[in-house]
Amino acid sequence: MEIALYASLLFVHLASAVVWLGGMVFAHFALRPAAMQVLEPPARLPLMALALGRFFRLVAVAVVAILLSGWLLIARVGFAQAPVGWHLMLAIGVLMALIFAFIYLRLYPALRAAVASKQWPAGAGVLERIRGLVFVNLCLGVLAVAAAAYARG
Repeated sequence: MEIALYASLLFVHLASAVVWLGGMVFAHFALRPAAMQVLEPPARLPLMALALGRFFRLVAVAVVAILLSGWLLIARVGFAQAPVGWHLMLAIGVLMALIFAFIYLRLYPALRAAVASKQWPAGAGVLERIRGLVFVNLCLGVLAVAAAAYARG
């Protein structure tokens, strides 16, 4: 693969990972705690639903970009010749994508429905499930970055 194509794929891969991981760090450690500190559920849950909706649309694009660019980067050297860390990254990335798909396609619509019907306890429960799975994905993302770093030697 020519150097410009390789560099472009690597850029897309890394930039997409930064969007996804950085967004999870921001949502988990900054947005949610601040919203909980100053807003009651009738204001907090609609804010979180709107913010997560915007973030999840970005993540959906990032997930496709990460998986496609990662696949092309690993195929460039051949799966058998790729470092173990790349295989770990691929496995972790697929697991993260599946968790995200569950959040986006199942839990997020439930959150939106609870907010639309002003069912604050139900919405808070769904938001807590989303928060927990986002934290799992954040931990997996850190492992994927570690796998990449160690694969480079």
